[in-house]
Amino acid sequence: MKRDGTFYINPYLGGILLGLVLFSTYYITGRGLGASGAVKSSVVTTVHAIAPEHAEQSGYYSQFLSDDESPMNNWLVFEILGVLAGAFFSGALWGRLKVKTEHSPKISSRKRLIAALIGGALFGFGSQLARGCTSGAALSGMAVLSSSGIITMMAIFGSAYLFSWIFKRLWI
Repeated sequence: MKRDGTFYINPYLGGILLGLVLFSTYYITGRGLGASGAVKSSVVTTVHAIAPEHAEQSGYYSQFLSDDESPMNNWLVFEILGVLAGAFFSGALWGRLKVKTEHSPKISSRKRLIAALIGGALFGFGSQLARGCTSGAALSGMAVLSSSGIITMMAIFGSAYLFSWIFKRLWI
């Protein structure tokens, strides 16, 4: 195998490995995977560092603050750090570690980055409304055959098809 950025894992093998990771997470921690909790911990820590009185008096932020433990001392934070380190390592190992913006020839890099930023912000807002991201709500929910996980996954794919049709000119 050449390390020129053309190697990708077989998607079936990747799905099996993801399932094993999810199973291991349930076995070790008693709960599934998730990413939005790490972002929430980071935001709470940042707000508490900048405006401690506001964070302590806020009904939302205060529920995550404790004198005993930092919000950053959460296993989800370490999960995301591991994901970032693994992605960096994999990109370096297989020659895909580059700084570039992929986009359609019909739009500029700036427009693509703005669209990605807006999409990411909407995704983050939605994950807080849903009390979890796609990893936590759909993937982990479906793993335990939760009806809410199945409905969430159907809503995610359904809205993805709808929005991809609406915003396809940002890519194609």
